[in-house]
This record gives sequence, C-alpha cells and structure tokens, in this order.
Amino acid sequence: MTDFKLLAQFERTFQVGPYLHRNSQLGNRIADYLFDDLYELDLRSRLRSDVDAGRIALNPKGISPGLRARRGDGSFGPIVPGHSPRSFPGHSIPVAPTAEVDIGAEVKILAKAMIKQIDRVTSDLCGQAGHFKKKSPDALAVGIVGLNMAEEYVSYEGEREYPTGKYGPHPAQEAPEAERRLREVAEPCFSEFLILPFRATNTEPFAFEWYRPRHVQDDYAAMLIRLLRAYERR
Repeated sequence: MTDFKLLAQFERTFQVGPYLHRNSQLGNRIADYLFDDLYELDLRSRLRSDVDAGRIALNPKGISPGLRARRGDGSFGPIVPGHSPRSFPGHSIPVAPTAEVDIGAEVKILAKAMIKQIDRVTSDLCGQAGHFKKKSPDALAVGIVGLNMAEEYVSYEGEREYPTGKYGPHPAQEAPEAERRLREVAEPCFSEFLILPFRATNTEPFAFEWYRPRHVQDDYAAMLIRLLRAYERR
C-alpha cells in the first residue's frame, strides 16, 4: 500500500531491516513525507498555492529564529523574509528557515515493550504538542503513532537479540492497552492524532504488513483532508 508517501516510508523503515529503535532520525524521515502528501493531495488547495508561491516550506531543523522550543519530527510554516525555498531531494516540498509553525508533526513507533514505555511516550507526545503551541499558538499539531500488532518480535542492542516471549510480552498482547492509553492521554493534546497499526517481526526477510490496510489508508487520507481544510481556515 504505497499510495501515500508517508505510509510508504513507514513501510520501508521496517523492510530495509532491522529496525533499530534508538535511531532518532527515523521519525523525522517519516514525518517529512506528511507535507508531501498534503501538497500532492489537492492541486487547488491553499497549502499548495502557498508552497508554489514561495510563502511556506518545510523546516528540517525545526528551529525558528528568536523562539526557544524543542523541535518536532516535522515542522512546516512561513519562510523567514530574506530566505528562498530550496529543493529537498526526494520530496515535493521545498525547505527553508521558517518563522513559526503552521503544521507540526511528531512520530512515535511502539514496536515492543509498549506498556513499559507508554508513560514516557505519551509524555513526550504531549510535550512536543505543547512546544508546537509555544512557538505558534494557532499551530496544527499532528501526532502519529505506529503500533505493532505482531504475534512476536525481535529487538536488537548491538550484537544481541531480544525476542519477545523470552524478553517481555509479545506486541499483540500489549497493543490493545497501549492504544487505550494513547487515546486517553496523548490524543487530546493534538489537533489530529493517528494510530497506524501494523505487523512486523523485525527478523529476516523483514516482512511488513498493515493491520487492516484499507482502514489505515482511509484514516490517513481523511486526516489529510481535515488538515488541508483547517489550513484553509487559518
């Protein structure tokens, strides 16, 4: 299912395997494609018009001059005067320094040990939503969480392997409670909040599948439409 770039990048994150959960750049790489999908969804949208006119761009550093706030995985907003947008290889959206946040995205992936880390994850999510609002009170904050539904999973620390069952519960055993906690605690912090359920064991041949793929695609597409309409109303 590769109709949308963000979903395709999420798939690749596991298919090129092994997925290493301590790689802090993975969320950034996924989040950046949200803005490509927004740009490409509607040729007549105000967001696309603003991008084409050089008014807004992706800020890969997530830092705005004069503002102190933690960067998110994806930040999109008005270009600082005096700067010009630059092409971003592999993307439809250009990049440039931005003055504030119009749309900010934070991505988390819960592959295993979900309940053990759920308090930290929900705190990080809500904290980042707060930082987006600190930069720009009217920012549209987007939270995206990948939730593994696999029957088993292996994580890696250096040369060591940690299979579920031997080391903690299997993902499918924890996912329902993790989703409940995410919706109860993290979802209210965001303008849009999306859970992407998937199945991945993180073992060769590094197979990946979406859990209920039609629902995943529909939920993501509907979120894109709502974000475009919310941007129109700004």
